[in-house]
Amino acid sequence: MSSIEKYQSIFILVSVAVGLILGQSTIARNYADLFIVPFLMAMLLGIFLQVPLRQLGKSFKNWRFAGISAGINFIFNPLLAFFLGFLFLRDTPALWIGFIMLMVTPCTDWYLLFTGIARGNVTLSASILPMNLILQLVLLPVYLLIFAGTIATIDPSLLMQSVILVLLIPFVGSLFTKTIVPGIKGEYWLEKNVFQKLDHVQFIFLNLAIVSMFASQGEQLVQNPLILLKLITPVLLFFVIVFIAGQIVGRYLGFSYQDTASLNLTTLARNSPIVLAIALTAFPQEPLIALALVIGPLIELPVLGIIAHTLLWIRKGWDCKDDVC
Repeated sequence: MSSIEKYQSIFILVSVAVGLILGQSTIARNYADLFIVPFLMAMLLGIFLQVPLRQLGKSFKNWRFAGISAGINFIFNPLLAFFLGFLFLRDTPALWIGFIMLMVTPCTDWYLLFTGIARGNVTLSASILPMNLILQLVLLPVYLLIFAGTIATIDPSLLMQSVILVLLIPFVGSLFTKTIVPGIKGEYWLEKNVFQKLDHVQFIFLNLAIVSMFASQGEQLVQNPLILLKLITPVLLFFVIVFIAGQIVGRYLGFSYQDTASLNLTTLARNSPIVLAIALTAFPQEPLIALALVIGPLIELPVLGIIAHTLLWIRKGWDCKDDVC
């Protein structure tokens, strides 16, 4: 794990603080929102470039794992998120919507780091990454219309414009880059000069987007500093319930420890950058939705670290043969 990945929560907190400080300037507050979407689109382009879509067929080779993972991610988790939001956030609809958006999109990148820490099956986890990306791009607008549509009024046309602007354009751009550039510069050039730098570029643009967002909309947080504490209970309950569900399902189906650990982490880690981009364009008048998507990962990252080490402890009691679980 690189230093950037290890201390990502701290960097995000620093970006939040910088944004709040810049937001005290009227000029920064008035113009910062112009940079949010471009920064997020650049970040998403980096994410999509790293997804090996050519390996989409491999997602279904282990059809039991792929099916169970998809069932938890795209059926169980959305229903659980709606239920927990109803219990704890229904008096704050914007936070409820932000919570749902965070929990319906599985992670497509650094969950592999935690899988490696827990000594899970990283290869298996990586194989379903393209499937998770495609399904969440297709289903996210559906979830918003079904779940968030019962909480607040959503303009379907504005939602689709947001999806096209901040998701489809970077996605198509990544396909164009991976198709055209190798023919001009070669695969080696693309790998050495682009792919090896994507993590840092992606991280930079994410934090620039967070700075811009808090500079333009952080006044809401300053005026209501305790409101986001409401997120802690439902977020923690979500992770605990999904973790237990993954353990039960993995053991019931006879998965090895490695595969069960992979199931846990592929169904726990969330993809906040993608939904943050949608929230900022589809709900420009509801800054608390976007703020929930920034604060959520500050809780998620340390929780995933705890879960990875909990899995290592569970591994000691697993029925392993020749240190292979």
